[in-house]
Amino acid sequence: MNIYPKLIMDALEKVRYPGNGKDLVTAGMVEDDIRIEGMKVSFSIVFEKPNDPFIKSVIKAAETAILTYVSPDVEIKGNIRAVAPEIIRPEPDELLPDVKNIIAISSGKGGVGKSTVAANLAVALAGLGYKVGLLDADIFGPSQPKMFNVEDARPFMEEVNGRELIQPAENYGVKMLSIGFFVNKNDAILWRGSMASNALKQLISDANWGELDYFLIDLPPGTSDIHLTLVQTLGITGAVVISTPQEVALADARKGISMFTGEKIDVPVLGLIENMAWFTPAELPENKYYIFGKEGCKRLAEELDVPLLGQIPIVQSICEGGDSGKPVALNPDTITGAAFRALAENIVVKVEERNRNQDPTQRVIVTVK
Repeated sequence: MNIYPKLIMDALEKVRYPGNGKDLVTAGMVEDDIRIEGMKVSFSIVFEKPNDPFIKSVIKAAETAILTYVSPDVEIKGNIRAVAPEIIRPEPDELLPDVKNIIAISSGKGGVGKSTVAANLAVALAGLGYKVGLLDADIFGPSQPKMFNVEDARPFMEEVNGRELIQPAENYGVKMLSIGFFVNKNDAILWRGSMASNALKQLISDANWGELDYFLIDLPPGTSDIHLTLVQTLGITGAVVISTPQEVALADARKGISMFTGEKIDVPVLGLIENMAWFTPAELPENKYYIFGKEGCKRLAEELDVPLLGQIPIVQSICEGGDSGKPVALNPDTITGAAFRALAENIVVKVEERNRNQDPTQRVIVTVK
């Protein structure tokens, strides 16, 4: 009989974790490390805590399910490993010693303007006089090279203190790296999660970011391996979550905040940003039309007791600025430029408050063993 990983996963769908009633596959508890050698099968099951009271019973149930639904001849007993996340608090500056603050820019779903906000926030912070870096961590949909008008840039390697490091592209006072620099912009990126995570690690650890006051990371939408890799690799100062006021988007924003504040990641949420808060026609700058609902993020912020950092209107110039590679935050005298300047100032205030109230060595990093 030939055994395939899908047969194992199908069997594990029959096993439910008593803590939440979900099957092991749906609950995301089966590691992507299934090994099959003839009739010998081994893999790992992830539990939230190393002292989970259900570890032994779940492993026993998983063994029984595989022997029942795959084959009674499978060598499985003793080959299922239980793993659990262990929260440790190492020194935060080992990887990026000259970076003062690392901010994760996140959204619960795509299409809410996360990358546009990240680009303009970076430019606005640079306009305030800060040294800023931006990592485009949206591996499968990199857009920052276009927004910064550096699509044709090809970062090169340079020796720094005996190491060959990637030199980030730079424009508008912002250092920037993206996987988009290293692939054909017209080709889809078909990578498994581990490949994407390794690429992200390389853009962080093998780049000459130098001294930065703010290092912004434009994350992919949702929750994924990339988010876990980020907190495993860096000590995050805090995260900001972007949403539109629409209820569908707010539901996903709620999940994004839950991800950062959960035990596995435990990263402070600096606040919410409401993008596309209202539409203002250029010819009627005082008018506001609430296309996606009114103040949805404000209500969610109040409900979850997190700050509302800013509200960004829908204005045609924001889209045009992103398409032309000239972020609207370059001109703080416009309505949109002023909105991003105010957003940057609010984030600076929140970061400084956090740094005053918390020892920087308490940044969280997660390692799964």
